[in-house]
Amino acid sequence: MATTHVNKYADEVKQAIENETESLRELSLQIHGNPELGYKEVFAHKALTDYLELKGFKVTRHAYEIDTAFVAEYESPAATAAAAAGEKVKAIGFCSEYDALPGIGHACGHNLIAVAGVAAALGVKAILEKHNLVGRVRLLGTPAEETTGGKIPMIERGAFDGLDACMMTHPAPGDAVYVTILSVGGLLVEYFGKASHASASPWEGVNALDAMITAFNGIALLRQQTAPTSRIHGIITNGGQAANIIPDYTAGKIQYRATNVDDHAKLRTNVMRILNAAAESTGCTVKITEEMNYKPVPQNEHLAARYTLYTEQLGVKYWPRPVQEAAPSGSTDMGNVAYYLPGIHPVYNITSLDGVIDTSVSNHSIKFTEQVKTDVAHEATWRSAKGLALTGLDVLIEDGFSDAVRRDFEEKVPKEGVSGLAQKMKALASSGGCGCH
Repeated sequence: MATTHVNKYADEVKQAIENETESLRELSLQIHGNPELGYKEVFAHKALTDYLELKGFKVTRHAYEIDTAFVAEYESPAATAAAAAGEKVKAIGFCSEYDALPGIGHACGHNLIAVAGVAAALGVKAILEKHNLVGRVRLLGTPAEETTGGKIPMIERGAFDGLDACMMTHPAPGDAVYVTILSVGGLLVEYFGKASHASASPWEGVNALDAMITAFNGIALLRQQTAPTSRIHGIITNGGQAANIIPDYTAGKIQYRATNVDDHAKLRTNVMRILNAAAESTGCTVKITEEMNYKPVPQNEHLAARYTLYTEQLGVKYWPRPVQEAAPSGSTDMGNVAYYLPGIHPVYNITSLDGVIDTSVSNHSIKFTEQVKTDVAHEATWRSAKGLALTGLDVLIEDGFSDAVRRDFEEKVPKEGVSGLAQKMKALASSGGCGCH
């Protein structure tokens, strides 16, 4: 893509966002000061929707039967007329997240993600409104990213339908567009045995802790035959009640991650086999509940290249693409969105505007919770939001750009990712949701 590309509305987009940075920073700090867990983001939901309504968006609160989800939309008069005449009207989407982590608050910076989405939507709206260009912008308030993924039921219920692309951005210790974001599957594992006195009659018991330990040992051995790009990890949340009682119940949580859907499916099969075998070998029964199923984020070349160009023009300094792709990363339900329609999920440095990486400030740490309140973190957020807004505006107004974005998506993403996502997810959950012996 030519590095000389210029969006003729670039200065207006940047200024529209700059005009709102003071109020957006206040909104960010309010959300930061009132951390809420997934699906309980009552304060953030109200603060964001009130703000968006004040800024002229059509707001739907408690959207798609989710108490803390919302949709904020703007459609220009020209778009309304075009739709009435039967013409296709392009639409761009952005996502805001606003749930926190237990015990450490906004240690993943969702207060910044919330206002980044708002800023990007404001930037696009300003141009559509001022110049009466044909187009729509939609901001989706997506709860519970840190737990079970609010975007997933929103996809199933039509929240992303009608969009030509959807994007979001995420704070991090460094700047990267091509970071490899992994899939993740999350399982609640429960073993059921029979209690007995651990000294007087241990032979009368069936040890549920033995089953859990056997499962963790099996998973540890599995790692030897697991690709170095994949991950398996977990915790025991209930290991029994007393040392002198053979445990009749134990529980744990297991997560597994991969860079692609094929490795994800293979890893899941192997993990499920181990969990069920642990029950069989110890005489226990097992219940496995699938709590999370996030897809990896497929990279849309055109959206990524355009966002890179705009943010470089704004002063961002990126490492070469292979270095970005090799950087450690986590997972997000934005992967499910990017399997449903074209999207990107860049990350941006909240410790420096000059590309200096501070490895001591990592996501999901207390230092990150503190850093996301700072001036530099907010300045970096506005810069990333401007890149999103300009890229989104190109989707709406540049001839051929949205078509190229769509072609790249259709070449990369399996067809079931587009038309059968909800059905496949439901089938996956039902096939392994419970294995009893």
